[in-house]
Amino acid sequence: MKKSVVVALHLGYWICYIILLAFIYSILRMSPGGGPNPALHFTKLGFAFAIVPGILGFYFFYGFLFDKYLIRKKILALCVLGIGASYVCASVGGIVTLILFGRNFLFDDGLVSSIPMTFIISVISIVNGVLGLGMKGFISWYGDIKLKEDLNKKNYEMELALVKNQINPHFLFNTINNIDVMISKDATQASIYLNKLSDIMRFMLYETKTEMIPLIKELSYIEKYIDLQKIRTSNANYVFYVVKGDSANLMIAPMLFIPFIENAFKHTENKKLDNAINIKIFITKEKIIFDCENKFSEDLQKKSDQSGLGNELIEKRLMLLYPNKHSLEVSALKKTYKVKLTIFQ
Repeated sequence: MKKSVVVALHLGYWICYIILLAFIYSILRMSPGGGPNPALHFTKLGFAFAIVPGILGFYFFYGFLFDKYLIRKKILALCVLGIGASYVCASVGGIVTLILFGRNFLFDDGLVSSIPMTFIISVISIVNGVLGLGMKGFISWYGDIKLKEDLNKKNYEMELALVKNQINPHFLFNTINNIDVMISKDATQASIYLNKLSDIMRFMLYETKTEMIPLIKELSYIEKYIDLQKIRTSNANYVFYVVKGDSANLMIAPMLFIPFIENAFKHTENKKLDNAINIKIFITKEKIIFDCENKFSEDLQKKSDQSGLGNELIEKRLMLLYPNKHSLEVSALKKTYKVKLTIFQ
């Protein structure tokens, strides 16, 4: 939601609040005489009695309790802190009243009047606080809806990009040609690579249709993809790939790491260089860390940027799949392109 709209909502709320106070003022003004004018009494108390604790309660609930407790469903802590905060707001309102109007104006009977007055002010603070929670909840809900709409607008574009990236004709053409050449030299090895290609095709066509897949399947796909890429070079040390940690019983969104790996192969021109591509995956119970580095040619990178999944689409997909549960760091320094993606479980 735009900041201007949020500001308008806040202004609208406080305008309505002041109108409500003015309405109460008009009711009191029509009260029969015979004692101190209630309207005058209310006018003097209005600032300290209703506005100060109302503002404090509203923004404490809005700015602190919502993010720290309500959104995390810590309802008991929310209630306890909300009640405590309302009394603090009431105390502040009482202190302001004492400073502005003196002790005898509001708490002229000592504890006899201070206790009920503090309770009433606390209720005013809580009511404003609850309304503050409601407004913050509405703004957050609208923001989530807007984000989902923006992501859905790019959904078709992303799906098409994923399909193109998954079934890359250039990759398939080169792989099939390499296997064809290998058949005459080593039919057994060629058969192994052909089976790997078949497994990759099966994975892309069937396994990626669900929202989550076992991590072990994703890792198996990556390993086979790297093996097929490595047959294009005689350098056995061209790619370094390692997985550390236990991947059993862990689930992950399909095709999460492969776009970065594909980009690494596209951007790496010198296949005679040792460890031109470094791929490391670290797995713990709390998170999965994906590290990918590759040596790149600037000319090749500019050309490759025109195809495949761009960083913007990848980041949008991560926001959709892992909101507030991922970290993506990308850098390109000294002809080394680095990607570090952390997925929190």
